[in-house]
Order: sequence, then structure tokens, then C-alpha cells
Amino acid sequence: MENQETTSPETKKKSPLRLIIIIAVVLIGGFFGVKKILYALAHETTDNAQVETQISPVLPRVSGYVKTIAVNDYDSVKAGQLLVQLDDDELQTQLHQMEADYQSAEADITNAKAALNNATVSLKGNKGSIDLTEVKKKQAEEDYQRNQNLFADQAITKKQLDDSKYALDQASVQYDNSHTDLNSASSRIPVLQASIQKADASLAMKKAVIEQQKLKISYSKIYAPQAGKIGKRNVSEGQFVQAGSPLFSIVNDTTYWIVANFKETQIKKFAPGMEVEFTLDAYPDDILKGTIESVSEATGAKFSLLPPDNASGNFVKVTQRVPVKINIKDVDKYRNILRAGLSVDVSVPVK
Repeated sequence: MENQETTSPETKKKSPLRLIIIIAVVLIGGFFGVKKILYALAHETTDNAQVETQISPVLPRVSGYVKTIAVNDYDSVKAGQLLVQLDDDELQTQLHQMEADYQSAEADITNAKAALNNATVSLKGNKGSIDLTEVKKKQAEEDYQRNQNLFADQAITKKQLDDSKYALDQASVQYDNSHTDLNSASSRIPVLQASIQKADASLAMKKAVIEQQKLKISYSKIYAPQAGKIGKRNVSEGQFVQAGSPLFSIVNDTTYWIVANFKETQIKKFAPGMEVEFTLDAYPDDILKGTIESVSEATGAKFSLLPPDNASGNFVKVTQRVPVKINIKDVDKYRNILRAGLSVDVSVPVK
């Protein structure tokens, strides 16, 4: 009995399984730890990155009431597609008034040209009248000179001499009046020509106003500035919108890129064309590739509304972030999973 007790489990050899498990865990942990350290030494990584694309706001260029909306939230649209139409009845009425005013201005020009033509004809008549009165005056002068000689020879009476004198005076007055009429008619020509020029300028201005009104009417139809997908609508039918107020945005679904904000201590070896790997937080199993296009010339803080001024107050050094633009390879292949604003983990091999 005593020999059996001395050979109890306490004297049995301990099992090596526990030691084997500990050693295996240490080796595996060491392997992955060393692997991670080596990867970190050969790569620069950041999770401060996101997908970017072009987002174009849809803005009305004229104020008015919304008549129809041709799209819904998150619809796909093509460039140039009609999105919203504003009520243009008031603009059309104003256009009709402007066109009537334009026709009235055209009639004014016709009247001014007719007046100029009449003045030109009258001027020709005045020139002919001058020639006639000049002949009459010359005849009266000759008659008066002849009658003076006859009166000196007592061949005619004093009354006949006086009559010839009156005829000469009358012819002289008519001759002077014809010159006055000619000067008056001549002075009217520049006035009438100026009135035509003024009417032409007024007509051109009215035409420009009409073209501007037609342009405003064309602005009542709002088209898509680019292809993409509609965001959330901020407008409904019957609503009054002001010119320049955003109705909704169009997200370009064909062009994407990555903006990664690396620490300033990480960008020393960055250069355009370097290969990049990244994953989307939404799709962590898909590894995408890209290339660095450019590194920003300023830190992200410099683009903020209130950039920090280290010269004022107490200075606390903070590591700055530098935006890096990354082009995506095979973007068409991954277009279905790319979304503007998605978070991204970026890795750049630097060794």
C-alpha cells in the first residue's frame, strides 16, 4: 500500500502540452509583431483620409415660383438634362411689352427718316427759289437802272421810276428771305440726322433689353451642369426660390479620388507617381490601388476659416497634417462601392 501511495500522480511527469501552447503563442505573436514592425518601417499609413468627387450645386439664375421638378432624391441624371422649371408667365408678359415698345421705336425711326427726307426735298426747293429770286432781283435792278436813265431824259414819269424802285426792293427782300429759308432748312438737316441716330440707339437698347429678357426666360429652365446623382432635394413645387439659392447638388459618379491627410513627419519621401494601397472602411476586404498625384503646398490648417497664428498667445506645438491627392486605379471597376466622403485607410510604401 505504501508503494502505491508513493507512486501517486504527484510523482508522475507533468504534461508538456501547456508549455507547447505557450511557446506557440509566443512564436506566433512574435512573428506577427515583427511583421507589423517591419511593415510600419517600410510604409507610411494614415486613416485620416476620405473619398472625394466633384459636387456641383444646382442654383437658379432668376427668382420665381417652381412650376415642375423633373427629378427625385438620389436620381441619376445626364449633363444637360432638365431638372427644374420655374413659372415664366410674368417674364413672358414683360417680353411682349418690350417687343411692342421695340415696334414703337421702329415707327419713330421711320417717322424721323421721313422728316429728314422732307427736309432734304424742301432744301432743294429752297435752292431753286434762291435761283428764281436772284433772276428777279437782277431783272428789277436792270429795270430800275433803265428807268433812271429814261427819267433823266424825261421819257417816263416819276411814278414809273418809283414803281421800278419798289419792284427792286421787293425782289431784294424776296432774295434775302430765300437765303434765310435755305439756312433754316439746312440747319434742320443735322437736327433730323441726330434724331435718327438717337432713335437708332434707342432701338438698339430696346433690342438688347429684349435679348436680356429672353435670356432670363431661358434661365427659368434649370439643366444639370454635369452627369451624376442628385442629392437630397431642398425645394418643392410651388415654392418661391431666390436667384442663387441652392436647390440641390449633383454628385459626379464617374470621377473619384482620395485626399489623405498625412502628418508632416510622414511626407518626406512622398513624390508624384508613387504607388499607394488603400481600403474603404465600408468594404475592408477590397484592397484598392492608386498613385500619388500631388502633395498640397500648405497644411490643412491653413485652409481653415481661422488659421492658427503661432505668434500670438502661448505656443503649443501640434503636428500638422498635409493633404495628399491620390488617383484611383481602375476607378470604373470600383465605381459601385465608391462614395464621396467614405473613410479610407491609406498605406504608402517608402522603402
